Amino acid sequence: MIHFHCDNCQNVLFFENSVCLKCQSKVGFDHDHRKMVVLGPESDLALCQNGVDYHVCNWVRPVGSSQPLCAACQLNRMIPDLSADGNIVAWGKMEAAKRRVLYTLAEIGLRPKSKLQDPDGLTFDLLSPTPEAPVLTGHDNGVITLNLLEADDAHREKMRTGLGEPYRTLVGHFRHEIGHYYWDRLLKPRDTDDPVFRKWRQIFGDERHDYQAALQRYYKNGPADEWWNNYISAYATMHPWEDWAETWAQYLHILDGMETARDFGWDSQEVPIPFTPFTAAQIKVPEDEADPEFLELVNSWLRLAPALNEIALSLGQGSLFPFVFTPAAVRKIHFVHATVRAGLPKKW
Repeated sequence: MIHFHCDNCQNVLFFENSVCLKCQSKVGFDHDHRKMVVLGPESDLALCQNGVDYHVCNWVRPVGSSQPLCAACQLNRMIPDLSADGNIVAWGKMEAAKRRVLYTLAEIGLRPKSKLQDPDGLTFDLLSPTPEAPVLTGHDNGVITLNLLEADDAHREKMRTGLGEPYRTLVGHFRHEIGHYYWDRLLKPRDTDDPVFRKWRQIFGDERHDYQAALQRYYKNGPADEWWNNYISAYATMHPWEDWAETWAQYLHILDGMETARDFGWDSQEVPIPFTPFTAAQIKVPEDEADPEFLELVNSWLRLAPALNEIALSLGQGSLFPFVFTPAAVRKIHFVHATVRAGLPKKW
């Protein structure tokens, strides 16, 4: 995530800004051109209607369009009951996290369409649970459901500690579930004899194993001993689909984290901690398939992450990045990177 500037006064703007604090201009994020724009009577862009009505969105849409919502809000199929206390605030937190994830997806060339535009598109149900209708976060054929309670810090922390998770965030939920969506788009349509799909099964495992049985086994017995040697998280051990989704999320974490660090002038090479970089041979990737840019990305992040964790801990917070990378985990992240770089149909 980078910072931006106001077109009127050149004051620094950040991704969530809707007003320039220096000149008081109304501003919004133009997703098509990936920049902040000043909004006014002569502008050909207007604030998303969800920003106008509920102050939960700062993205823009074309003036005069028959569609009152921005590209991010058009992906919603269902939103929570806004008459209930606290739901607008919680919904706003959900939308902010979703927009950050969509920003990163666009950075790698992915701009998912709504299911209203394409039956293979993506849509979100952001729902508040009731005693009669509990809500389970998950993905099903392009529909991502998120429990609005995850926007409540106390609830999310209770879930995080109860499930023994070192990391649980709204951004992480969106990245993980969108990973499932792109598995369906990238890998599910392939023939099992396709070399990419064969490599996926070799690296992640056989997805034909019964998912519900795997889920029950995981919550009953937990992950295998020393799972960290081959997986990025304990939950990734549950089933190959979850391993892929957890790995996909890590790839987006790294992309966004390093873009932000570089934008603010942080050079990971200056972190004075001994570090042995990963190599293509170490992650078992043939030299002709290795991407030096990927290795530089992941090694730069892993140099920087301990410093970020220490900053957070020095302020009384938990580690920002509580993960340990092994060659097996980095190989999986490299597969995600290579799959994305290989290109996707423009519709997705």
